[in-house]
Amino acid sequence: MSKTMSSKSTESSDGDQATVELIVCNSSPSAADGGGTASDEIAPLLAQSEKPKTNIFSVSYTRRKPREHVIETDTSLTNCMLWVWNGSRYSGLMCMALSSTIYFFMQVISDVFMVQSIPLFETVFTRCTVTLILSYLWLRRSGQPIFGSMHARNLLVLRALVGFLSLFSFVYSIQRLPLSQATVLSFTAPIMASIAARIILREKLKIAEIGGLALSFFGVLFIFRRILTTQAVSGGLVKPGEAISLNVRGSDHMLAVLVGLFSSITGGISYCLIKAGANASDQPLVTVFSFGILASPAAGICLFFFEEFVLPSFYSFLLMLVLSILAFFAEVLLARGLQLEKTSKVANVQYIEVALTQLWGMGLSRIAPSFGRLVGCVLILVSVFYTMYIGPEKEMNDVA
Repeated sequence: MSKTMSSKSTESSDGDQATVELIVCNSSPSAADGGGTASDEIAPLLAQSEKPKTNIFSVSYTRRKPREHVIETDTSLTNCMLWVWNGSRYSGLMCMALSSTIYFFMQVISDVFMVQSIPLFETVFTRCTVTLILSYLWLRRSGQPIFGSMHARNLLVLRALVGFLSLFSFVYSIQRLPLSQATVLSFTAPIMASIAARIILREKLKIAEIGGLALSFFGVLFIFRRILTTQAVSGGLVKPGEAISLNVRGSDHMLAVLVGLFSSITGGISYCLIKAGANASDQPLVTVFSFGILASPAAGICLFFFEEFVLPSFYSFLLMLVLSILAFFAEVLLARGLQLEKTSKVANVQYIEVALTQLWGMGLSRIAPSFGRLVGCVLILVSVFYTMYIGPEKEMNDVA
């Protein structure tokens, strides 16, 4: 029957196709009758059938190529973030440098996008609340215990209390001191952290590390030297650019200075507790959550009793939200840097924020360039780069 059908097909089509059909139907019995010629005739047909397949695959490959490129870019970005987080012996120093850079960008955003005046405690409350929510969601998503392990909870409670005292004493000092004085006092915190780490954590403090911290702090003094001298001569008068501070004199001014020093001391102790709590719980994010769970309601209470709530506009609220999210990531990176590296080294890297802020202000003519500012920025950058060049401590790297 196959022969009859093939003969009909031969009558309705050309000879080449008939030959192909006959060879397929009777391929097993007769290899000698037409096998050689059939294979010669099949070869060009197979070559023609491969051409559209090749064209189809080539077209589909060009369509998938942009997707593959995007995936490789995302993967490389993720690998870079993971490398900064825990993939290098320099991860602790890089996390602190990235944290300080984020704080610098926060200042840039605050200067560029001018919004309505928001009370200080309202800003603190917003940032602490966003930090609390994001850290809680992060811990829940990663499956980590919310309050850390049992043996680390005492450290986390102390970290929350000391961090709370440091934050609100800083708020008090910045409301009653000129901004430059409050800034200089706040940047004594890295020195206090190194001293506290020597006493509490028994970390060795080398001469090179002491010199690096001193060089960076002298850079801060060079930057604000002229402003501090002017304010000392004028009895603490505030310049127009420092409208956030109040004009205080005498005992009130001395009290504000002491409160600022207390904020730096407690801030240094808080750094040690962050390091200890992150190492004990093996999760730096827990230290951020423990701080937010105390600081957020405390800031809300202070806002209710000491300041008048200002309803922010949509634009102002959006800016506050963006700054709060950036502050959250900066706090997480700070905690990670303290967990991985020696306190004196990461504390010195923190001074890079001052240098970046001054260079950005002078570059945009927002700050008048002067010899003191340039020398101060150079001192800070030399000290920070030297710390990065020396690298991490071998014993700290082995422990991490």
